[in-house]
Amino acid sequence: MKAQVTPDEAGLRLDLFLLRRDPRQSRAFFKRLIDGGTVTVNQQQKKSSSLVRTGEEVCWTIPLAQKGTAQPEEIPLKILYEDDDLLVLDKPAGLVVHPAAGHSSGTLVNALLHHCKNLSVIGGIERPGIVHRLDKGTSGLMVVAKNDQTHLALSLQFKEHQVEKVYTALVQGEILKEQGVIISALGRHSRHRQKISSRTNRGRPSESHFKVKDRFKGYTLVAVRPKTGRTHQIRVHLSESGFPIVSDPLYGGKRLGPLARPFLHASSLSFEQPTRKERMTFESPLPEDLVHAISMLERKVKK
Repeated sequence: MKAQVTPDEAGLRLDLFLLRRDPRQSRAFFKRLIDGGTVTVNQQQKKSSSLVRTGEEVCWTIPLAQKGTAQPEEIPLKILYEDDDLLVLDKPAGLVVHPAAGHSSGTLVNALLHHCKNLSVIGGIERPGIVHRLDKGTSGLMVVAKNDQTHLALSLQFKEHQVEKVYTALVQGEILKEQGVIISALGRHSRHRQKISSRTNRGRPSESHFKVKDRFKGYTLVAVRPKTGRTHQIRVHLSESGFPIVSDPLYGGKRLGPLARPFLHASSLSFEQPTRKERMTFESPLPEDLVHAISMLERKVKK
């Protein structure tokens, strides 16, 4: 691909210029391309921080994804909807989304490779079809792309906050407000690297909106709508607000009865089907283990 720098683009960093020309990608993606030597300015390699000038010709190449090493596995999937472009599924808690260190098999990707003949590959060779992810312990709704065009279109919807996601969470403590917004910059904890925190040297803006759904003695059930999609965002936002999610020991949540995973469920997902331009909304009821956890609590009588 190639583009000539216009006067209103002059002075932009090279990575930001590329992001402006192709907003379907990320700034980090373009930085990797630049560092890898596949981007030139007037046939010369430059740094990401280099400033482009009017009339310069910028050329870049999007590398083709290679075939991944993940193998198809016959793992049951709860598919709620499927067409030629995508599918929507209800992920159970305990299922890892894609292969990584310690999880080379038994993942959602392995199951998808068995179910689908084709999946998008633009997200990486180990993440075919994966547009977004849920933590291992989080259950609920996910959309999967079957081709690159759909993947790019859905990724752009996520980036522009056009995808609406609602999670249901049970937290320790009684939230007094009926609704609110939590805003902070999140990144890897400066000392505890397995955790995400606002106590970080490189934080990225994050925002979550919550609304109380039910009240119990010592607990609150909330619906959370994340405006951004940072790693562990909801878990960290609630914990740092003084209301850790039940059974989430990483962020201070104490175990409730036999519930051995965080009480967090992706209960609603809404997006536009890229080909038909039709708005689609899906709902997922709470799974049995979360329903049982609620049944153990005594509802707080409203005054």
